[in-house]
Amino acid sequence: MEPKTKVNAKEGRNDLEIIREFDLPVELLFKAYVEPKILEQWMGTRVIKLESRTHGAYEFETSDNKGNVAFIAHGVIHEFKTDCRIVRTFQMKDTPFPVQLEFLEFERLSDSKSKLTMHVIYKSVTDRDNILRLPFAYGINMAHNRLESIVHKLV
Repeated sequence: MEPKTKVNAKEGRNDLEIIREFDLPVELLFKAYVEPKILEQWMGTRVIKLESRTHGAYEFETSDNKGNVAFIAHGVIHEFKTDCRIVRTFQMKDTPFPVQLEFLEFERLSDSKSKLTMHVIYKSVTDRDNILRLPFAYGINMAHNRLESIVHKLV
């Protein structure tokens, strides 16, 4: 089956675009990114901090099935416009990957459909390519599938 989340990465560039249409109203899609209890479910992570506002910050902690911390991600929210846009940094602690800049655009397609477009900018082409060598596209597809399934239950 064709993945629903598309990752577009042009050769020689330090950015990529992630696009996904959801069978969810835009308000619920946005809520999945800003409500800690929902975010924890679809991302499979623990929300340590989530200040869903302009100049807010966040921190997520992901553990393995033995309870050992696998990684910590954190960042700053630079712009927050409800049901429309989040601009934030994203960095994984104690990894070789530098901070990245993310532009998340939430678009209403109809009363029951929405689209998420993420433009992610990396420090270098090498950093972007190293991320893409990981099971990145597979992981984001699985996470978005969980998001849609979990949020459908809230409707």
